[in-house]
Amino acid sequence: MSGTTLPLKRRAPVRPARVLLHVFLAGTALAWLAPLLWAVFSALRPYSETSAKGYVSWPDKLSLDNFTNAFEQSDMMHYFGNTLLIAVPAVLLTLFLSSCVAFYVSRFDFRVNLALLLVFTAGNLLPQQVIITPLYRLYLLTDLPGITASGKLYDSALGLVLIHVAFQSGFCAFVLSNYMRSLPHELTEAALVDGASVWRLYWQITLPLCKPAMAALATLLSIWIYNDFFWALVLISTGENMPITSALNNLSGQYFTDPNLVAAGSLLTAIPTLVVYFVLQRQFVSGLTLGSSKG
Repeated sequence: MSGTTLPLKRRAPVRPARVLLHVFLAGTALAWLAPLLWAVFSALRPYSETSAKGYVSWPDKLSLDNFTNAFEQSDMMHYFGNTLLIAVPAVLLTLFLSSCVAFYVSRFDFRVNLALLLVFTAGNLLPQQVIITPLYRLYLLTDLPGITASGKLYDSALGLVLIHVAFQSGFCAFVLSNYMRSLPHELTEAALVDGASVWRLYWQITLPLCKPAMAALATLLSIWIYNDFFWALVLISTGENMPITSALNNLSGQYFTDPNLVAAGSLLTAIPTLVVYFVLQRQFVSGLTLGSSKG
């Protein structure tokens, strides 16, 4: 045995198709990152330098002055607070209402079960832009004295919260209903035999088992609502009430705009979404396929 040698494993030849695939993937990743890298490069350069030498030039110096100026000039902390005032209630209310619908359609059998779920899901098929005019008029005519500062849903955080809840509840109800169907029915049947009420079945038995699904949806909803620009632009007119995505207009002057300053402000605005993604990355990735199959 001592005189024998084990044969060496021959490496599999590298196939040209695999090399081309890796080159394509690397090129695609670089194409997606190019605008972000360009924004970082521009934000680190002063406007006086880029206006004299152009953006496609070697920088004389790089500094964080644009980030400091953007943070101070745009009053970013105030608008971050506005965004939290919209995003947190919208996420919590969407998860609560959609989980109630999902629990009802997944744990109880009745004739319009599927039809009710389809009604909630069909809302996602409607382009949001088609209801701008009627929704705008509805918000202007709705009086809520004592609830909003203006007395109307228009130009208020409550108006944005309600529109986000309306458009996101259908997707969440669909996902949660599929997840709840995968839970064993014996749990709820045993609780019913023991005399548990419907609310207790939902709150103390079913909902705790849906924590993975709820965490994934909370991550997705937080990012979607935070990044919303369309509805904030349509339904908010007062600059002080705008969320952070719409408040970048404060960095644009009437006669002059510093693109490097705007790039720095945009990067600062994106930081919370990056933090949410990296902290809850596992839930975010699982949320991409959540509810795609029924157990």
